[in-house]
Amino acid sequence: MLFNSLEFLLFLPITFLLYWMIGHKWRYLVLLAASYFFYMYWNPRLVFLILFTTIVSYLAGILLEKAGDNQRMRKLILAATLVTCLSVLLFFKYFNFLYDAVYDVIEAFGGKGQAGYFSILLPVGISFYTFQTDSYVIDVYKKTEPCEKHFGYYALFVIFFPQLVAGPIERPGDLLPQLKKKGDIRRLDYSGAFRYMLLGFFKKIAVADAAGLLVNAVYEAPEAAGGLSSLIATLLFSVQILCDFSGYSDIAKGSAKLFAVELTENFEKPYSSRSIKEFWNRWHLSLSRWLRDYLYFPLGGSRCHAVRRAFNILLVFFVSGLWHGASYNFIIWGLLHGIFQVIGIYTLPLRSKFWQKLGKEPTSRLVTRLRTVGTFLLVLLTWVFFRADTPQDAITVFHNIFTDYAFSLDYLKAEIATLSLSLPMAVYLVAALCLLPLAEQLKEKNKPAAEKERFLLYVILALCTVGVWIYLGASDVGSSFIYFQF
Repeated sequence: MLFNSLEFLLFLPITFLLYWMIGHKWRYLVLLAASYFFYMYWNPRLVFLILFTTIVSYLAGILLEKAGDNQRMRKLILAATLVTCLSVLLFFKYFNFLYDAVYDVIEAFGGKGQAGYFSILLPVGISFYTFQTDSYVIDVYKKTEPCEKHFGYYALFVIFFPQLVAGPIERPGDLLPQLKKKGDIRRLDYSGAFRYMLLGFFKKIAVADAAGLLVNAVYEAPEAAGGLSSLIATLLFSVQILCDFSGYSDIAKGSAKLFAVELTENFEKPYSSRSIKEFWNRWHLSLSRWLRDYLYFPLGGSRCHAVRRAFNILLVFFVSGLWHGASYNFIIWGLLHGIFQVIGIYTLPLRSKFWQKLGKEPTSRLVTRLRTVGTFLLVLLTWVFFRADTPQDAITVFHNIFTDYAFSLDYLKAEIATLSLSLPMAVYLVAALCLLPLAEQLKEKNKPAAEKERFLLYVILALCTVGVWIYLGASDVGSSFIYFQF
């Protein structure tokens, strides 16, 4: 079930009413049933996979507690659980990719193989709930979190519908206690829920989906595009990916508030970052922290020599790229971020000395702005690999951006035609982008301060959202969240 659908607009209030109508003792059952219904709405058969992962990780927690201080047994249980859960993810998400990769290697060395494609349906949100269950088992193993003996609450922790299919990836110590606590409907943050959901719908439908029309026109056939249209589409994709994913996170956070649950804030103005390292401290925070705590730190983190630290960073970003999708494009995207971060870390002293020789402090306003612009340009270039279907398509887009320009009226007309850009759409997109910074203030309860200004902003955002939603529906343009595929 999509957040931006009529079904969800019916599902959410019905679930809300049923949840608060019954006593606290049985509320988790309502939320659990609703979450399973929400997930099964796509394909009922896929529920067996998430149920399997839930049961395996739940039993692992029980066995880890019974193992006590028997470290050998605890390690065996942990290893068996992680291998089992990750094997499910590996098969359903990466089998075809790995099969083709092996075939490519055999062919490269002069051998003969058989390329093939097996029809394997990718379960929605499998990467998210696999990482969430793995974090639970690891925390119980480390004894940083207690074992959850109540299967119903644990199952709800895994399948809680607001954050099920695209995060944020919640830790057991953050989400489980909230699911158990006795909430009071009179103390719910209704205004916060409304603000977050309105902002999320605006970002997803009115901005991301509208920008996606132009982005898709170029990236689905990059060889037919020129430099200007490729550059505009890439710039718009940077907006689309942020608004699409953060829009989902905002809707999820607003929905969870209706059940007295506070989800993790997943984005903190990532395009304001002054380095790639800072970007990942602002972008998809729940994944960044998961990779930091469960992969980077166990590898040794930064507490090792320079070469090993660089290797740790590159491995983490390789995993991050692969986590996003079974494609060489995602691997390249992840590794580029890793390379940029390694270069940024080890050239920081030299860059600081450079600015000081120019009479500028590294923390001055000018240097800070230049670093912000530079970081955004690096992120923008990597988005090309993220959006393109193949590495060859990405290379075509780069070739267009850096070489394919002509200063003529015919060229301009052709580029506008490639983007399918009309004057009303151009005006609307500019207006929507100008509204974004003001809309983001909805997360802050007292901004804008004046009640009339706040109400006017609500009306404008709602009208834009409904207008684009009707337009997309009338145009028979499909709309799903980009991160659902991960």
